Amino acid sequence: MVLLLLSFSTSIFGKKYYLYTTHSNINLVNSLNDQKLIGKIPSKTRVEVLGDKKIEVINHKKIIKDNKEITVKTTTVELWTKIKYTYNLKNKIGWVKTKYLTPNYSNFLHKDWEKIEYKNFPKKENYKNNKKIDVKGIYVSFNSFSSTKKLDSLIKLANETEINTFVIDVKNDFGYLSWKMDKSLLEYNPYALDRYYVKNIEKVMQKLKENNIYTIARIVSFKDPSYGKAHPDKVIRKLKDNTPYTNSDKIVWISPYDEKIWEYNVAVAKEAAKVGFNEIQFDYVRFPASNGGKLDKTVIYPNKKNEGKPVTIQRYLKYAKTELSKLGIYLSADIYGQIGTFKDDMGLGQYWEGMSGYTDYLSPMMYPSHYARYSYGVQIPDADPYKIIYHCTLDSINRNNNIDNPAYIRPWIQDFTARWVKGYIPYGSKEVQLQIDALKDLGINQYLLWNPANRYHPPKIKH
Repeated sequence: MVLLLLSFSTSIFGKKYYLYTTHSNINLVNSLNDQKLIGKIPSKTRVEVLGDKKIEVINHKKIIKDNKEITVKTTTVELWTKIKYTYNLKNKIGWVKTKYLTPNYSNFLHKDWEKIEYKNFPKKENYKNNKKIDVKGIYVSFNSFSSTKKLDSLIKLANETEINTFVIDVKNDFGYLSWKMDKSLLEYNPYALDRYYVKNIEKVMQKLKENNIYTIARIVSFKDPSYGKAHPDKVIRKLKDNTPYTNSDKIVWISPYDEKIWEYNVAVAKEAAKVGFNEIQFDYVRFPASNGGKLDKTVIYPNKKNEGKPVTIQRYLKYAKTELSKLGIYLSADIYGQIGTFKDDMGLGQYWEGMSGYTDYLSPMMYPSHYARYSYGVQIPDADPYKIIYHCTLDSINRNNNIDNPAYIRPWIQDFTARWVKGYIPYGSKEVQLQIDALKDLGINQYLLWNPANRYHPPKIKH
């Protein structure tokens, strides 16, 4: 085989030009002369174009003609592209066949995802009066937030360790608000204040600020039975009997297609901003787990639109980000831990690139106990916290490389013992530190600890 160079071109006007890989395991070679294999590129990977070459491939093939063996010369023209990309924290440069690249990311997405945005995302702000920090946080429940004794004990913990952030229930899984907010919210949900806990929110927030606690308002987005009580027509229902759909916890879900609940959640977020929260964190910013889409055939989503789930979730986040940026407050979202690993949305509407572009932070819930056996080659994920966090985070970093101005990655990690898992290990300071070490080894210096009872084991020494 003989290769002849026919032409060469470079990127347009010196600007960066990106394409996306259309298949898995695309061969990356070092040069067009040697064509030594130096890597395999996954599908849907963004690559920077450095140039193109057309080469003439001359092959000599022996055939039988008129009972004689003769050599026939054939010529074909191939187009190759020189690319640069980052994968697993390593920058790689090489050549691939151009036919495996496309300028349009949506070419290989689901048909009803065609409206999803994947480029030209806004730059992430660092607001003058609300500086970003390397968050080292814990979850603070309704009960802990409303109890002076418990809250003081958590503040003491923060002062004695590297903890500097509280993620506080502001609108919980039942749709209740944690303090008496503006009456206008009752127009959205008249039951939202039925069980508010904190009597003097200004005083509590002042205490947190005096102790240099960065505050994040946790707002549960679409799991909201009190809103459902006020708006039963917006509740996700079973097709067979029109009763509300629930998981084993018996908590109803609101259709994410209902844009009134978007307005309501953002209105709650604005109330949190008024009292001094630094950041809003949307939890349950998804559709119910659908077992690979099987659930969708058995339920009714009110206000359903002719668009894929990830498009709806992205539009919700874009709307919230636009509104909250006016107030100088950051937006984050909790997502399933393996969203960065799987190439689809897991049937949840959580598509990494679509969410990363319109949030300041993404928080994958990387609890090792929640992973199936042999995830990332680990027989019992709960028993190997370092490896699970490392591989899941690395996959997430790779996904962030696919877009400009992505969200910062700030995972939730496990600080509880999962006794229901066969082969579980007790979790304490050692296991928490292993997870933090995995993040640090990947250049991530932020984390959030989850323990529903709010009993934590963070590193004792502040860095």
